[in-house]
Amino acid sequence: MALETSAETPVPLRVVAQQVAGWVGRLGRIWVEGQVTQVSRRPGTIFLTLRDPVADVSMSVTTQRRVVEDLDLRDGSHVVCLVKPEVYLGRGALQLVAYEIRPVGVGALLARLEALKVVLAGEGLFAAERKQPLPFLPRRVGLVTGRASAAMRDVVENARRRWPAVDFEIREVAVQGPGAVSAVVEALGSLDRAADVDVVVLARGGGSVEDLLPFSDETLCRAVAACRTPVVSAIGHEPDAPLVDFVADVRCSTPTDAGRRVVPDVAEGRVRIDRAAAAARRSLVARLDQERRLLDRASVRPALLRLVGQHVLDVNALQHRAFRHLEGRLAHAGSDVESLRSRVRALSPLATLDRGYALALGPGGTALRSVADATAGEQVTVRLADGSLVTTVESVTSRP
Repeated sequence: MALETSAETPVPLRVVAQQVAGWVGRLGRIWVEGQVTQVSRRPGTIFLTLRDPVADVSMSVTTQRRVVEDLDLRDGSHVVCLVKPEVYLGRGALQLVAYEIRPVGVGALLARLEALKVVLAGEGLFAAERKQPLPFLPRRVGLVTGRASAAMRDVVENARRRWPAVDFEIREVAVQGPGAVSAVVEALGSLDRAADVDVVVLARGGGSVEDLLPFSDETLCRAVAACRTPVVSAIGHEPDAPLVDFVADVRCSTPTDAGRRVVPDVAEGRVRIDRAAAAARRSLVARLDQERRLLDRASVRPALLRLVGQHVLDVNALQHRAFRHLEGRLAHAGSDVESLRSRVRALSPLATLDRGYALALGPGGTALRSVADATAGEQVTVRLADGSLVTTVESVTSRP
């Protein structure tokens, strides 16, 4: 029953705590699921924190040592617990008392993922018609990956081998363990809202089923499906198949593969253009030769000599006009190409390097924009117009 109180007739704090404890106690024993963090072992009693891997929610749990003595309980373990909520009156704190703790095995995890996969597929999140094509040449590539990870280097380095001027907007977040889902979803949302990001890559190296579990989370899958920007999934290795692979617009087998897919290959493009130009020349020459042979055969017929003679001047005039028109079109196209080439050179960082400047790159391949981005003793790559230097930072001095 509600307490009858007023400023003149308050109740002691202990009464409030006892009432809350009574209300909580009516919930009884329930099964809950979560990830274990901050395990503390005391004689006879184990204290731990149970965290929801999706929401930023955690609760303290106490249990007897005998409940977990046969379990390999550690940070990040996925468990289900039979608990009873209680209020510790000494501090007025809500806690859970665990009477049974069971680890969630790989088989159980795979079964749950399969059930979730059926639900998401039934809602159409895997449908091919909702997937967006990748842009031919993105202005900026968004990348969500682990902090200073090999996956980040693989994506960036392979993309820059194909298109040296590619620009990245990188978000380094936790990609494993408690908090990974919320961190990835937040980073994905910020890149999706960025007006100049044309494609977003989710990249992570390989790992166990438990390690890759955040990328099969329902919240993350729905966040990827809601993105207006095309999303590329590059999680783990070829055999790995987290659920985000099925929701993403493009699935890459590895982060290295993602670096090759998001941008075109400059060298390959030049080869294709050269081949197309050569094929066009061969086709034009062959057509002209064919028409010339037809004219030669027709010109030797007496009945056609007079007709041919009448039109020779017209054909010559048309031929000259055609050549002048073609030369004009080629000259105009050449001017357009030269203008585009000049614009590309002006926008390219290499043009700045040709004027005597240098570009400093950190260990992760990202440009150093401030002395705060470098620390003494680490290696820095200095990009010059004709190559690169690898040097070690001896000291860092801020501009007064």
